[in-house]
Amino acid sequence: MGQIRKDPSFIDDPVALDYINTLGMSLVAASNSTDLRYEFFLISDPMINAFAMPGGFVGVHTGLLLAAQTESELAAVLAHEISHITQRHISRGLGKQSQLSVVGVAGMLIGLLAARSNAQAGQAIAMMSQAGSIQAQLGYTRDFEREADRVGLDVLRRAGFDVNGMVSFFERLQKASRLHENGAPSYLQTHPLTAERISDIQNRTQVIAYKQRVDRIDFLLIRAKMRAEQGNAADAVAYFVQQIREKRYVNEGVARYGLAVALLRTRGLVEAQRQLLLAGGSVGESPIFSMLGAEIRSAQADYESALNLQKAAIARYPGYRPLQYAAIQSMQKLGDHHGALLEIERRLRIDAHDGRLYALQAASFSALGQILLQHQAQAEVYYLQGAVQAAIDQLQLALKGGDGTFYQLSTVEARLRDFRRQRADEIRDR
Repeated sequence: MGQIRKDPSFIDDPVALDYINTLGMSLVAASNSTDLRYEFFLISDPMINAFAMPGGFVGVHTGLLLAAQTESELAAVLAHEISHITQRHISRGLGKQSQLSVVGVAGMLIGLLAARSNAQAGQAIAMMSQAGSIQAQLGYTRDFEREADRVGLDVLRRAGFDVNGMVSFFERLQKASRLHENGAPSYLQTHPLTAERISDIQNRTQVIAYKQRVDRIDFLLIRAKMRAEQGNAADAVAYFVQQIREKRYVNEGVARYGLAVALLRTRGLVEAQRQLLLAGGSVGESPIFSMLGAEIRSAQADYESALNLQKAAIARYPGYRPLQYAAIQSMQKLGDHHGALLEIERRLRIDAHDGRLYALQAASFSALGQILLQHQAQAEVYYLQGAVQAAIDQLQLALKGGDGTFYQLSTVEARLRDFRRQRADEIRDR
């Protein structure tokens, strides 16, 4: 995850991440998995792919998000990936591989990381590392896929989604693999799909009572946002303009929102505001609209108006974290770092594991010239990301800052001892 977060393709967008994590956690709740802290993240990549990693991390390519025609289809893929984790397929697979060689295990992990952006390359690396065990490992993987289908289907049902979403999505992928000369979609290269698997899913869905699931507006808006933010900005504007002109959309308000996002990229701010107002008139209120409205004001350097809009929206949607982050950033742009720090502290009392809040805190401490506190906050960011050594480095810089009180220095030293113990445990466990 440390490597992935540094990759330019990693999407660090609070709105998109809030959506994918809200969806993912609704499925995790239905899976009765309580032993891990899950994190769902997005990769900007047109390939249709998703993957699970050790520790409860689930990655989703934007290509998959755009390819899913319903929210139940997207949920089906996430439920499948969650099931790989809950059934401990990764550790079980590595356990079997370790009977062959340490090099084989390393090869599988390298292949897993490579597959995040190039599924075919990742598959090739993993397969080369397995030498004579390719066929045996492939059969083992297919067993895992069938188990993830079965468990994932039950998770999908219990979470209240349409279980037929799993069938429709896999059938479409299988059809695409026959039509494309360049081979199967990326997802199928890392998740072997057979006619037997699809037939088994179909048989299981037939005995489950049909439950119609209407897509949430957030699903449609996030898809439009991802489409508007990919590729050339002018091309994105042209795409949505054509959609609206020819009425080729599922929802007009969603298409106008997508156009507003694309126009923001081209600095067409007045027209972006107009399209956003039209979108709201068509769809109704949404915190996602409020976020974009404030972004447009901020792009116009009208930070006061942006902050007022964000505060009003927070009053309507008090639990929507992207708005909270955005309001703090507006306060920082207005130079109110003391007010921003008070708000951050209040939010951290609610959730002390919010890495984005610590990053905002570090920025305000830096602006105020408070060196020890800046590095202490940044250390918490790295620690929550799993980069314990980087967190240790930040705390050492904090101690050298020369501006800490006795109490602050004692707090940093105590935290540093904790981190060093954890780091030593990590090294020993290797």
